[in-house]
Amino acid sequence: MQKTKQVVVIGVVGALVAVLLAQPIKGLVNDKEEAQTSAPTANSSEFNLENVSQMSKQGLNSSLIEEISDIEAQITKSSAEEKVSLLQQLADKWDDLAKPAPQGFVYEEMAKTSPKLEYWLKAGQAYRAAYTNLQDTTLAQSLNQNAIRAFENAVKLDGSNLDAKTGLGAAMVSGTNNPMAGIALLREVVAADPKNIEANKTLGLFSLQSRQFDKAIERFKTVIALKPDAESYFYLATGYENIGLKNEAIAAFQQAKQLAADPTLSQFIDRRIEELSK
Repeated sequence: MQKTKQVVVIGVVGALVAVLLAQPIKGLVNDKEEAQTSAPTANSSEFNLENVSQMSKQGLNSSLIEEISDIEAQITKSSAEEKVSLLQQLADKWDDLAKPAPQGFVYEEMAKTSPKLEYWLKAGQAYRAAYTNLQDTTLAQSLNQNAIRAFENAVKLDGSNLDAKTGLGAAMVSGTNNPMAGIALLREVVAADPKNIEANKTLGLFSLQSRQFDKAIERFKTVIALKPDAESYFYLATGYENIGLKNEAIAAFQQAKQLAADPTLSQFIDRRIEELSK
């Protein structure tokens, strides 16, 4: 099932890059124009575990829907002691299906039932994974705000936790009108742990989005030196391509293709290499 989730993530990378470069971060680009724009005001209360679960069940086969619904029914009848265990089963089920949106709500419910750093952290990470793959929708904005809330609760429980700070910083950049506060948190993480993969990757993505391609390249080179993967090579290639370093871009795209588990991404890379080779 891990391979399935990897394919889902890698398969959307090409589409995400196009959106990434087309949507500057508020407060980092076009400051004068963006200063007149309010932050997203999605009402988080309009989305909850029940209705997001129903949305996420669409397209699943009947046996999977029945399995999930059975666990949900058990939760409604469970004692406090049983509830967290059943919620974990439900979270695992959504994880197997690569459906992070309902998983985020499940982990938040676990955190409210049994306040633990682990649950708030997993809630924030699931919400973040979900809104990252949704583009400019009310649900994405709502999940972004949920992620901020979850990571804030995680930081309250452990102010030194770098995963919580990384998640909060990333969520603040995309979900508030004060992105520099989020960037500052991410830089704080890198200062404490220069080899922090997630913080470096996140800063690299925001550098791409704000069209600071030289900075993005350095971030992704750091990530690749620590843990090479198709996604990071793809973003590195995108950085090179945007500053006119065609040979370097082609080499990075080829590395991405070699590591990719998704034929759709491989085909996209082939087209990019063909264009760059002209």
